[in-house]
Amino acid sequence: MEKIRRMERLVILAKHLTNKPSHLFSLGEFADLFGCAKSTLSEDISLIRDTLELQGSGTLETLSGAAGGVRYLPWRSEQVIHETLVRLAGLFDRPDRIIPGGFLYMSDVLFSPETMVEAGEIFFQRFAAQAPNYVLTIETKGIPLALMTARAFNVPLVIARQGSKVTEGSAVSINYLTGSARRIQTMSMSRRALPAGARVLVIDDFMKAGGTARGLVDLAAEVGAVVVGTGVLIATDQPEKKLVEEYTALLILHKIDENLKQVDIRPAI
Repeated sequence: MEKIRRMERLVILAKHLTNKPSHLFSLGEFADLFGCAKSTLSEDISLIRDTLELQGSGTLETLSGAAGGVRYLPWRSEQVIHETLVRLAGLFDRPDRIIPGGFLYMSDVLFSPETMVEAGEIFFQRFAAQAPNYVLTIETKGIPLALMTARAFNVPLVIARQGSKVTEGSAVSINYLTGSARRIQTMSMSRRALPAGARVLVIDDFMKAGGTARGLVDLAAEVGAVVVGTGVLIATDQPEKKLVEEYTALLILHKIDENLKQVDIRPAI
């Protein structure tokens, strides 16, 4: 096998690490891949870490011991996060996004991989201390956001369904009250999806009164899982009191004026 030059090794190493956030790679794994000593890899990792931190693109965490290794953590400075959220708010505040009924068209943004990766990594930073080992959402437009959040944490995504499916096997179902329309709906989840004691992060795209988020919290509790946090891309400023006590929103929707064609949406953090 032809010897890989250092520049090539740095590029490949950085790609492996950043492609799988929070995944712990052993140094032995990379030593076998590149045919070099672990001490050489440690120097490479230090260089990549310094570059990532200088550019505000994350960091590398090194864990010692037999079960140790290195992993990429998508940390951002608060300034970079704020700039990202200002840009994200700018995608939503255009008058042409207002649709009849005073709703906001969001699908194109929610299904943009690049944008949802950024939002998911912000949620990673906000909830890293809670150490979730599952992300939970409902089968709606918030799935891409939840998936990119799960990717950042390197944990499985669980999707609650609106109604049960035979292919899911034995399921647990609950009725919940939508906070905005005040309608009773049903959501269900396979009993195999979440083990008892799982630490769950609930992620959704939009929150008005918080009925769906409350339903997801209750659904997780039905199987003995513990919800350690709730994150939403956009929350309305009214009603001020939501059906979930604590949540983190990235953007706050203050007003949609269908007559004046105005949207007032701003970063929450």
